[in-house]
Amino acid sequence: MTLLQQREVPGYDPSRYREERLWVEARDGAKVPVSLVRRADVRPDGGNPVLVSGYGAYEISNDPYFSAARLSLLDRGVVYAVAHVRGGGELGRAWYDQGKLLAKPNTFTDFVDVTRALVEQKWAAPDRVAAEGGSAGGLLMGAAVNEAPELYRVVHAAVPFVDALTTILNPDLPLTVGEWEEWGNPLEDPEVYAVMKAYTPYENVRAVDYPTILATTSLHDTRVFVAEPAKWVQALRDTVTSDFAERPVLFKVEMGGGHGGHSGRYDSWRQHAFENAVILDALGAAE
Repeated sequence: MTLLQQREVPGYDPSRYREERLWVEARDGAKVPVSLVRRADVRPDGGNPVLVSGYGAYEISNDPYFSAARLSLLDRGVVYAVAHVRGGGELGRAWYDQGKLLAKPNTFTDFVDVTRALVEQKWAAPDRVAAEGGSAGGLLMGAAVNEAPELYRVVHAAVPFVDALTTILNPDLPLTVGEWEEWGNPLEDPEVYAVMKAYTPYENVRAVDYPTILATTSLHDTRVFVAEPAKWVQALRDTVTSDFAERPVLFKVEMGGGHGGHSGRYDSWRQHAFENAVILDALGAAE
């Protein structure tokens, strides 16, 4: 391979970081790939803060990529892991098929199983685990935290599809009919309705202690309407038993952005900085 062009990142020294691939066995025996990056001196000693991200929908491959914004996490000792859960396209069509329609719950259990494995393999301290995902990945966050709230210290759900059943039941919305190929049609299929009702985050908030929750969205998001995270946040505040002084449920609405948040470079950086600050503070890694 011949290097033709390389983006210059001021202050970045690639020798200070390490990346690797892990494989985690899910509860049904599937082998889930995990991409992990860390500062070179960080070891699996059971004391690290960890941020696990995931998506797992629409046959989209959640490929690892370089992020300058992520360096501030790595430099503070955070281990960053991408869980390539079923529903994505990383391992071919079958990997997607095993995480859609009636098999959609595999996406959520894969993420929880990856999180548990990172703790068991001592990459993560049990009380220093964060999770992050957006859109369909926000649905993933809501479903994972409903199943295993004790695993996470803080969860960031961006433009999260957390009231999925209500949305998919409304064919008058511009995206709903096309989405039936991904999630199923609960209007026509009682089994789809039952499966969706069992995992939709808004429907399944429990009266137990939850992690710190940060839900971010935009007023003009036309893919996931602002009402979805608004309803979810209120359900969390009404239901969970957490001490909100220690583990708040936060809701941040951008008044000008869309599904992708701020489009301006500096506004986008400020948004990343805010989200990272909430995560780092909860993990005790803000210094």
